[in-house]
Amino acid sequence: MIEIELDGRKVEVTEGSTVMHAADKAGTYIPHFCYHKKLSIAANCRMCLVEVEKAPKPMPACATPVTQGMIVRTKSDKALKAQQSVMEFLLINHPLDCPICDQGGECQLQDLAVGYGKSASRYDEEKRVVFHKEVGPLISMQEMSRCIHCTRCVRFGQEVAGVMELGMIHRGEHSEITTVAGETIDSELSGNMIDICPVGALTSKPFRYSARTWELSRRKSVSPHDSTGANLVVQVKANQVMRVVPLENEAVNECWIADRDRFGYEALNGSQRLRAPMLKQGGQWVVVDWSTALEYVANGLQQVKADHGAAAIGALASAHSTVEELHLLAKLVRSLGSENIDHRLRHAGAEASASVRWLGTSIASLSTLDRAFVVGSFLRKDHPLFAQRLRQAARRGAQVTALNALADDWLMPMAQRISAAPSAWVGALASVAAAVAQAKGVAAPVAVAISAEAQSIADSLLSGERKALLLGNAAAAHPQAESLLALANWIAAQVGASCGYLGAAANSVGAQLVNAQPGVAGLSAAQMLGAQPRKAMLLMNTEAVLDAADPQAARSALGRAQMVVSLSPFADANLDVADVLLPIAPFSETSGTFVNAEGRAQSFHGVVKPLAETRPGWKVLRVLGSMLGVPGFGFESSEEIKAEALGDLSQLPGRLSNVATADAAAAAGQGGSFERIADVPIYSTDSLVRRAEALQRTADAAPPVASLPTALWQQLGLQSGAKVRVTQGGASVVLPARLDATLAASTVRVPAGHADTAALGAMFGAIGVERA
Repeated sequence: MIEIELDGRKVEVTEGSTVMHAADKAGTYIPHFCYHKKLSIAANCRMCLVEVEKAPKPMPACATPVTQGMIVRTKSDKALKAQQSVMEFLLINHPLDCPICDQGGECQLQDLAVGYGKSASRYDEEKRVVFHKEVGPLISMQEMSRCIHCTRCVRFGQEVAGVMELGMIHRGEHSEITTVAGETIDSELSGNMIDICPVGALTSKPFRYSARTWELSRRKSVSPHDSTGANLVVQVKANQVMRVVPLENEAVNECWIADRDRFGYEALNGSQRLRAPMLKQGGQWVVVDWSTALEYVANGLQQVKADHGAAAIGALASAHSTVEELHLLAKLVRSLGSENIDHRLRHAGAEASASVRWLGTSIASLSTLDRAFVVGSFLRKDHPLFAQRLRQAARRGAQVTALNALADDWLMPMAQRISAAPSAWVGALASVAAAVAQAKGVAAPVAVAISAEAQSIADSLLSGERKALLLGNAAAAHPQAESLLALANWIAAQVGASCGYLGAAANSVGAQLVNAQPGVAGLSAAQMLGAQPRKAMLLMNTEAVLDAADPQAARSALGRAQMVVSLSPFADANLDVADVLLPIAPFSETSGTFVNAEGRAQSFHGVVKPLAETRPGWKVLRVLGSMLGVPGFGFESSEEIKAEALGDLSQLPGRLSNVATADAAAAAGQGGSFERIADVPIYSTDSLVRRAEALQRTADAAPPVASLPTALWQQLGLQSGAKVRVTQGGASVVLPARLDATLAASTVRVPAGHADTAALGAMFGAIGVERA
């Protein structure tokens, strides 16, 4: 430790720290613009000039390393005059448009100008003008004349998002921040540039000119999208969500959120919202009151039970639902005598599991790993904030390796990749296990040949200290998911690593904790939406066809049901298969709890009142349970349900386990046929992002294309811009074709979760491709 004197006080800081770090520790504020605790030092705004004894001139606090016995004054005449001079220069070219600036009221420049600026300017020349840029539907660069060249946005792209989408061109007063070649900003983390911009140069395009910051009330919430459980501040005006920004939590999301967390709120105010219960009568949708709708549902469930038995009733719930909703739905179905409930709609397998699958380590630890092996994940789009943490680890020297059907760009250096067809994943992972076994002198779980790539990954995992094996969404949904988990567990045990699932949805862990999945006697989602359709189906917060592992089979199964009840905030969800539409509240209009990938239970309150006749899902299920005469549904609050569902929260970690229910077994590939690998595009993952207008205009929301390996591309004689007919399960769709040289030879990538590909079959399985 080094001791310095800061404004007359002794401060101890670690060696290598700067004066700014010492000031932070001492609670002393030094004005700054370019400095940000999560970004590298640029020292180009000069606002943080301080007086250092024996230094000939004021020094930038952010870039001046501390030395033993250093004496620093941040409030002396010399320091203040230097800071005031810098502020005068910064304001020379800054436009005088505070009254109409979207940043007004939360602008760092505005705040510091009050303390360090002058009441009049000595500058009477023409101010410079920077023309606006068009960079996509999320970020507005309409007023780049306000830019003070702090380069926070540039450094964020390079260091956090992993892609330098913005840069600074020209010199002196001609300098400007731009995308250089005029492209759009397409990073899945791009909205964070808005937060870190200290002036009004980068603003939120969807929020622009819709409210003033002092008109907004701020309420805490939790993201309903991926398994990070990002903490949010939801800003509200006139009972409407106007903006979403991050709430800093170092252990979860640091100070960042993904763009779907930030801009998904647009769906909450959209025209597709369901405002009242509806029944289908004579093929026409009719608006009814709640008592009529719930009586219809209760009578229908009782009729199906009487005619076909309790096992004819099934329930499917999205893991984007709250713990409270999932607990009551599971309790309702089981009280009726059925075990048919599942949240794993995209899982091809049907194994019952008593263990609660989780990350296997803390989220924060991902940033400090030495070795990470990621299996079956489109990491950057599936888990933007986990990818960001692994990117930080890679920047510090961590070796990141992967097994998938292709090498998609994670925007970080990769030590090794294995590209194998999905049917060969178990064999490829067994090869890594065999290489580990050979090095350790133990028996391998499966006897297979060791490939050069597998040997490289094994060597990586056998070195280093902090290690993790991470199974992605595709590995969890894989037909041989249990074999993959068993092999991953074996490798992790041998190399001293943690092993766990990244988790597909906001509440994937919570759904398991409340047992919203079938027991031994129950049917899985794959069975209910496949070969064993039920007579009555309850759909909670899900669009079953778009969310299913096999949309073609799901549509057929739901079409054969006597009664399908859709509990959703949206009128167009399940419209073609449902008989009853019940408007339940999205996360912003209900209280509830999400349990994130690391097993952290995070509760939140509704930030606005439910829209029109919308009701919180747990209240709807509570009333339905009472109408069916089921005991134990007399809850008065969501807190009571949470207490029953999760019990003692301090005991949650002990309930998490990644024990596999099957032994490791390598299987042969599919032979000569082509097989499908299906990613779910980042803005097609759930009902909210599918209806967020700005997100649906981004590059990531472009219509799906069929990506083909080199051999197939050449075999079909395709050129850029060509289309192919993709056939699966007797149905076919025509899609634009794209060459992906990283795809495994027998694999075709066709996205799922999108209306354009909803006619096709399973996310994993045989697929036919021909020139259109």
